[in-house]
Amino acid sequence: MCDRPTNEESGQDSPTPHREPVRIRAVYDEIATHFSKTRVNPWPEVEAFLDSVAGSDADRVGLDIGCGNGRHTAVLSEVVSRVVALDASRALLGETRQRMADEGWDAHLVQGDAGSLPLTTGSVDLAVYVATLHHLPDRAARVRSLDELGRVLADGGRALVSAWSTAHDRFDADPDADEGFDTTVDWTLPGGETVPRFYHIYAPAEFEADLRDARLTIDDVYVSSGNCYAKVHL
Repeated sequence: MCDRPTNEESGQDSPTPHREPVRIRAVYDEIATHFSKTRVNPWPEVEAFLDSVAGSDADRVGLDIGCGNGRHTAVLSEVVSRVVALDASRALLGETRQRMADEGWDAHLVQGDAGSLPLTTGSVDLAVYVATLHHLPDRAARVRSLDELGRVLADGGRALVSAWSTAHDRFDADPDADEGFDTTVDWTLPGGETVPRFYHIYAPAEFEADLRDARLTIDDVYVSSGNCYAKVHL
């Protein structure tokens, strides 16, 4: 799962009032093919982060949490020797598998939960956790997931985390507020059917607070393209 609030991109409607959180795995299984077609290029923020941490040590393990169709996994695979691509949606992992075959790179695909990562403690050198945290249903689950990221990072391991932000102009929200809000954002399929997706839209201060409550050290927190970002390490 990997998405951000870009008004120009196809397949999205405006946010609707909050409803009960939907089963996000089933949602992305349903929309995977169309979602993948509209999510082709990696985000420049992710590319810049990976460029900044590229090194000569090739024996590193990378992790893409919420890999979606693998567009960021592909970039990650260029700077590490082994990559794990994790997503809750089996259909999106199928899109990643097809992308690997088409583009000639490799990753180990895992269907799993961002709140309980099926990896050994201290086994990951470099991670991207992009546009997935905001799908988790409550604050306890989000902090637990960030804590899991810290658990699997090796000493000196680094990660980039992102989530949708109240600072984006599509939301009628105060970016200086201490807390964000829950909502649903409809995905519109080619036939016109809409599929609601649960989101927690983070206030930047709240995003930083959740990171500090997890076992992570913050190197930088900023807002870009309507997203909260954080560069962190163990």
